[in-house]
This record gives sequence, C-alpha cells and structure tokens, in this order.
Amino acid sequence: MTQTSKPKVHWVSPLPEAETDIAHYTARILPELAAACDLTLWTDARDWDRSLEAHCPVRYLDPDRVLPHDFARAGRGSGPDAVFVHIGNSWVFHSGLLRLVRRIPSIVVLHDLAIQELCFDAMHNRRLSRATYEAEMSRWHGPAGLAAARAVFDGQMRPIELAHSHPGFELTLDRAVSVLAHTPAAFQAVQATGIAPAYHLDLPFRPSDRAAPAARATTGPLRFVQFGYIGPNRRLEQVLEALSPLRHEIDFRFDIMGNVWDPSHVQARLDALGLADRVRIHGFVPEPELDARLAEAHLVFNLRYPTMGEASGSQLRIWNASAAAVVTDLGWYGSLPEGTAFKIPLEQERDAVQDLVRRLDRDRMTGQSIGAAGRTRLETHHTPTLYAQGIAEVAARFSKDATASLRARRARDLLVQGAGPQDLCRRALAGRI
Repeated sequence: MTQTSKPKVHWVSPLPEAETDIAHYTARILPELAAACDLTLWTDARDWDRSLEAHCPVRYLDPDRVLPHDFARAGRGSGPDAVFVHIGNSWVFHSGLLRLVRRIPSIVVLHDLAIQELCFDAMHNRRLSRATYEAEMSRWHGPAGLAAARAVFDGQMRPIELAHSHPGFELTLDRAVSVLAHTPAAFQAVQATGIAPAYHLDLPFRPSDRAAPAARATTGPLRFVQFGYIGPNRRLEQVLEALSPLRHEIDFRFDIMGNVWDPSHVQARLDALGLADRVRIHGFVPEPELDARLAEAHLVFNLRYPTMGEASGSQLRIWNASAAAVVTDLGWYGSLPEGTAFKIPLEQERDAVQDLVRRLDRDRMTGQSIGAAGRTRLETHHTPTLYAQGIAEVAARFSKDATASLRARRARDLLVQGAGPQDLCRRALAGRI
C-alpha cells in the first residue's frame, strides 16, 4: 500500500496510561497501524502517554459534542474518514464511547458482546439514561427483554446474569457503519442481526524477541499466576476453593496481579480457605514485572464463565511468555487449537483443576509443549502487521459499508412501521433497498 493510498483512520479508544488492556493493545500495534493508515488517535481522557505522539497525532474529544466534520477537519490527506470506536465492558473507559457510537456513524470495534455491566454501571454513574436503555432493550428484545432488564433494576437479577440471554451489544449497532469483532462467535452474532457489515480479525499482540526458554523451576514450590481485570467471571474464587484442599499435599505459590473486583472479599476467602500464606494479591503491576512472573509460571489461570464472545488479550500475553494456561472449554477459549492451552469443562472444573495441579507436581515439564505451541500460534496468527493490514482493508470499505448499513437501517425502520399486508410491506421494502 502506497503512502497516497493509505486510508484515513480515526482511532477512538482508551489510551495508555489507562489501566485497561484495550489501551495497551492500541499501544502494542501502533507502529504497524500508523504505517498502514493515515492515523489519528482520539480519546475522551484528558491525559495520555505523550510518547504515542511519536507515531501519530493524538487528540481529545468530547463524546457528547464531537461531530463527523470534526474528524474530517482533523484528518490529513484525502479520501473518506473512517472512524473506529472501541467498546469494552468497563464504564470507566467506555461509557462515553458508548454514547458516541449511538450518535455518529462509525466502525464499532466490539471487544465484548456482553456489555450489560457497562450499561448498568453507566446508568448508576449517570453516564447513560435509564429511559434510553429501556427503550433500546424494548426495541431490540421486545417486552421480554424489557422485563428482564427491569428485573435487574429490581434486584432480582445481576447484570452479568442478564448478559446470558441479552448480551447488550445491540445497543451499539444503530448507527454502526460496520462492526469489527475479534472472535468467530462475536462475528457471527453481529452478522446474524443483519444491521451492518461485520468483520473478524484475530486480536493482535506484539511477540517479544525470542530468547532462551525461561528456566521454570524444577524444584521448590509450583508457581501459579492470574492477572488482568479480575471480575467474578474469572473464576478466581473457584480456583482458590480447588487449591485449598491441596495445600497440605503440594507446595505452591499463587500470584494474583491486576485489579480484583473486591480485594477485601478475596482476602477474606484466602483467610477462610487457609491460603493466606500461599497466595499474594499484588494489584496492578508494570508490564515488565508481569512478564517476568509469567516466564516463571508453571501454570496461568485464565478461566472464564460466563464468556460472551470476547477474545483474551491475557491469553496472548501468556503465549508470548511461552507459558501454559488453563482455560474454560467454552466460547473463544474452547475454540483454541488443541495443544495451545489446557482446556477443562465447566461442569468438572474443581476436579479438573486439582488433577492438573497434581500432574504438574509430578512432572513440571507437562506444560512445556503447551507453552511452545501457544507461542507459535501467537507468531503466525496474531501479529500487529497482519492486524494493521486488516484494519486498513476495513477502513477502505467505509464509504461502501456506510451505504449498505444505511439501507439496512431504512429497511428495518420500514418493517417496524409497516402495518399493511405482508406482500405490500415486502414490495415497499424492496423499493427502499
């Protein structure tokens, strides 16, 4: 792709130093993305890592005021301006961006299908109106969807439980020019709506230079790690309950690195399970320290339930360290190639975790081939170069996709409004399309 043919890309996302992997993912791919596109970064945070500006301009936006012509004015070069907006499940980083994609045409980068927690936290913190949310749940899911949402308001259900039946991603689609997903499940879910063109790219991660294989200890305690934003669906409590009976049988140390949803609750569980001297909650740590721990780990816990169509940046970091992970055999994790992670069934989770730990205790080389295969998978499918090329191709289709999504929106509106006989409605629909 020549300099003159580069598509103009406006990349709206959390940026470092924000403590979210979506910000780190942008930083990891930035050199390749800037090479493949005429790139401008945008954020609704007032501060960002100024080193990003060595690659491209970085600009602040107000998600409730910015308009399409503001992007066009800021863009460089010629051609249409493709606006990518990143949606994750944290209200802290994405509530403003959720409002943005509901206002202006954009390419929605859907990091999570299940965004009910984002929606309810945004409402609780006055970043999204309840009236808007309820109207959207009713429009997309009818009376049953609205009733389910109100059950959460009434305390009869948690948002994470609502996400099982109504993930919530539809709230991002009304003005979507297209949608980019990182897993087959998310791609298929968006495609099934027929609302906007859908694309699938494997989540990227920059592999570190290959060095001599890490010398994971052959004696002493087994080293376990879990990291990232650790909410209840990350199965930490269940892992601790599985490890507790093994504490008199097997010597191990477990480092929890990242933001735990309720540190005092987790610490209380450690005390109750007799694990306080085996498990340490570190909180958020710098990436070099995390990578060093992964290089020493005999096993990394990356279990998830529910999992709703999201890929795992954590899994890519684990592969980068040639470490062995254990994942729940569901969703994207269940689709990982055999031999790149230990997969365990949710129904036998406790027994499977205990069996795996005992296997590692008997033979610490058990995870070596798993880690090596994961590293190879990372290098062949998840590089920033491949991803940046895919982004450029999606951006180049922005104008064509905008026309297709507009037609689909008009057709949907006609079907909603149509009250006449079905054949008349079909003829009218054909005329609109």
